[in-house]
Amino acid sequence: MTISEAFLPQFDQEMTGTRKTLERVPEDKLEWRPHEKSATMGRLAGHVAELPGFATMAIGTDSLNLSARQYTPLIPTSRKQLLEAFEKKIQEARAAIAGASDDHLMKPWSLEYQGKTLFTMPRSAVIRTMMLSHLIHHRAQLGVYLRLNNVPVPAIYGPSADETGM
Repeated sequence: MTISEAFLPQFDQEMTGTRKTLERVPEDKLEWRPHEKSATMGRLAGHVAELPGFATMAIGTDSLNLSARQYTPLIPTSRKQLLEAFEKKIQEARAAIAGASDDHLMKPWSLEYQGKTLFTMPRSAVIRTMMLSHLIHHRAQLGVYLRLNNVPVPAIYGPSADETGM
């Protein structure tokens, strides 16, 4: 079994749970934030929707320089825009992962900032940590935002307080 074959079932499962969460983001609460230092719900949801694209980028490049600031974050104005962006990123990421050889996934990838390398690790580890774990972390954060706005939190790994029958 290849690395991508082993990884894709988890990718698919996490994207299904993430989609369920993003589908709950209320359009009338996109500007809501729990604290002045927190991202708005729209920005957080946009970040979650974009994170599968990190896999595509890690497979297609050797590094990312955060100082370059070539990134414009998704700040959705509608749930439709949010979900369309997410679906596009999923399709691109899944295709990139499925098409990557084990040799390629074991090649080093680096994150850089202001002339310093923050880390270098195999692409497979970058995809698991910087894309998947990062997405799961922010999806859970988004679940808290939903809870604080009395929006039912979807069941992801088992029943939630709002969905006991799954």
